[in-house]
Amino acid sequence: MTVMQPAAKQIEVRDLSVRYGEIAGVSNLNLVVGQGEIVALVGANGAGKSTTLKAIMGMVVPVRGAIIVNGENVTGQPAHTAARRGVALVPEGRRVFSRMTVRENLEVGGVTRPRSEAPTRMNDVFQLFPRLKARQPQLAGTLSGGEQQMLAIGRALMARPDFMLFDEPSLGLAPLLVETILAAIRRISRDFGIGGVLVEQNVNVALGLATRAYVLARGQLVLSGTSAELRGSPQLQQAYLGTLAGSPGR
Repeated sequence: MTVMQPAAKQIEVRDLSVRYGEIAGVSNLNLVVGQGEIVALVGANGAGKSTTLKAIMGMVVPVRGAIIVNGENVTGQPAHTAARRGVALVPEGRRVFSRMTVRENLEVGGVTRPRSEAPTRMNDVFQLFPRLKARQPQLAGTLSGGEQQMLAIGRALMARPDFMLFDEPSLGLAPLLVETILAAIRRISRDFGIGGVLVEQNVNVALGLATRAYVLARGQLVLSGTSAELRGSPQLQQAYLGTLAGSPGR
């Protein structure tokens, strides 16, 4: 008797196009991220990186293409269903609930999971970020920028998703805190088997963390490959200078 193995979990973006009126945010984009791997989206400002994350999360509706999560076509589904389909966003700018405590923010992140799991999941967050354990009763709005980034990541992890989308996690942080955040993302991938899509303006940071990367320029995919292959690529440099592709993205 042949035992059927469960299909590998993955996000697949097929021929994705998103428009903002007459402006193309992303055009004909294809990418795949598998369970437990970290894939980076890199490119200059306006390349379409954040638009891609928003489309995966259901925050913008594509004009063409499909988004497949774990074999299910979720294209155009509302954003509030993201956690239930196994995807969590760590947004640019952290966006913690500033008038709620650290603990309350974490509890909100786990609302889609059984309450019985909350102590274990919260302990996982505190193992990842010990500083948050000491800050549990503190209002999130009074935390430092680095602590708020830890909280935003911890809140997403509370949902125990299959995939986490990280939108500029190093933005505005001191170098030492950047290292702390990157180490946490590595551990999330390694210890929990969670796939990651990393949007990062700093290409060296992105290629140092991800195993593979997709390079966007003005809304179009212009280059992809392993991080080792892309390091020092003249095409990568051209993408950051905006000399590749045509129409502007976001």
